[in-house]
Amino acid sequence: MPDHATIARLVPHQGAMCLLDRALGWDATSIQCETDRHRDVANPLRRDGLLPAICGLEFALQAMALHGALTAGAAQPVGFVSSLREVALEVTRLDHLPGPLHIEATALVAESGGFIYRFAISHDGAALLHGRAAIILSAAA
Repeated sequence: MPDHATIARLVPHQGAMCLLDRALGWDATSIQCETDRHRDVANPLRRDGLLPAICGLEFALQAMALHGALTAGAAQPVGFVSSLREVALEVTRLDHLPGPLHIEATALVAESGGFIYRFAISHDGAALLHGRAAIILSAAA
């Protein structure tokens, strides 16, 4: 299963912005990942020492990029969020949660120019945030 170093080679997010620790499993349409980076005091998304729940979107977007790379067999090109739909935050912050976050993403549409995923992030079985995201891949890629 891909670890953090492997993930960093496959997604466009580098350095401290690569937020996934491991992929637990994937198939043609979905991926499950975990991370403990929500507790990292050096997480670049923290503000005033806190990690707002809305930052969980970036964890989900990276899981989508990783899924694209793993299913394509090549590093994922840069993409841009074109829309977020039905996003629901069930908590206000993520940094205080003691164990790993579980990130799931399921492809609803996957084409060469972009994709749409449904995503959910949970902690110890409790829902934290969920929704849908559409990504357009860079034409330069």
